[in-house]
Amino acid sequence: MADPRFFVKARNFTVGELAEMLGCTLPKGVNKSLIIDDVRPLQNAQASHLSFLDNIKYKEAFQKTSAGVCIVSSQMIEYAPKGLICLVSPSPYKAYALAAQAFYPEKHPKSNVSKLASIDETAKLGQGAFIAPHVVIGANVDIGKNSWIEAGVVIQDDVIIGDNCRIGAGTTVSHAIIGDNVRLYPGVRVGQDGFGFAIDPNGHIKVPQLGRVIIEDHVEIGANTTIDRGSGPDTIIGQGTWIDNLVQIGHNVVIGKGCIIVAQVGISGSSKIDDFVAIGGQAGVAGHLHVGTGAQIAAQSGVMKDIGAGEEYMGSPAFPKTQFFRQIAALNGLIKKKKRD
Repeated sequence: MADPRFFVKARNFTVGELAEMLGCTLPKGVNKSLIIDDVRPLQNAQASHLSFLDNIKYKEAFQKTSAGVCIVSSQMIEYAPKGLICLVSPSPYKAYALAAQAFYPEKHPKSNVSKLASIDETAKLGQGAFIAPHVVIGANVDIGKNSWIEAGVVIQDDVIIGDNCRIGAGTTVSHAIIGDNVRLYPGVRVGQDGFGFAIDPNGHIKVPQLGRVIIEDHVEIGANTTIDRGSGPDTIIGQGTWIDNLVQIGHNVVIGKGCIIVAQVGISGSSKIDDFVAIGGQAGVAGHLHVGTGAQIAAQSGVMKDIGAGEEYMGSPAFPKTQFFRQIAALNGLIKKKKRD
């Protein structure tokens, strides 16, 4: 159950409204006017609640649920307990996400500029912007309409932030151009120097980092993630990419559209990640590599060579998925042989 101290419910919905809104199919004879007053997990849901099933692992919980309505795929209807109304969807988790958003829409504060913020007189704030206390905004910064800058954010000179953005508490942004509908969670660091130096026995020589960070529209960047600016070329995060917490992205990295990058991933400088790539948690990508469109990299993989479009890699060093499992099988065979000997 969502704690009402933190999450404010918008309203109740009828089964008919939910089915139409979510693009789900309703069984014949269902009372479309039945009121649903909340969303809850299968194990906690009651007759007035909406739940969902998207993973066969939870079939037993589904069979025992007391929920009144559940979003499921067509293959799972046969396991539904008696009396449960099934909203049939090809993507139950997506449908549930839309339902939860409808019940609990994100609350945006009313436009306000705190007297405790420090804003350079040359900065431009779009209509409807909200600036919290202790924000620092430098010279010639341009912040778009309805953007929300939380407490303690530092936005350095000449940064551009688009419309409907949310910049989380304690975040710092420099040398960056950020598109519309971008969310940076608390503690994100964007635009700091990349790790560039020339090795010298008398002391390493700093290479000036003269590029920017370009973040395109509809990007989410998780808490305490760091994105270095380019050394000359820009560091680029493509449209619709979602980055988890505690990710490190080096200078000159280019990430395409619609990528998913999970917590504690590190991507070294000048690597190029094409569109719709998925990288699992704690994976590392060495510098100057190319990962092709739609590739998948498993958690804790160490990528040390280019990966082609659509390929699946795992292990450290990373190998194609089938080759990795063959190696594991061969190693297990050697271990068993040694034990027999």
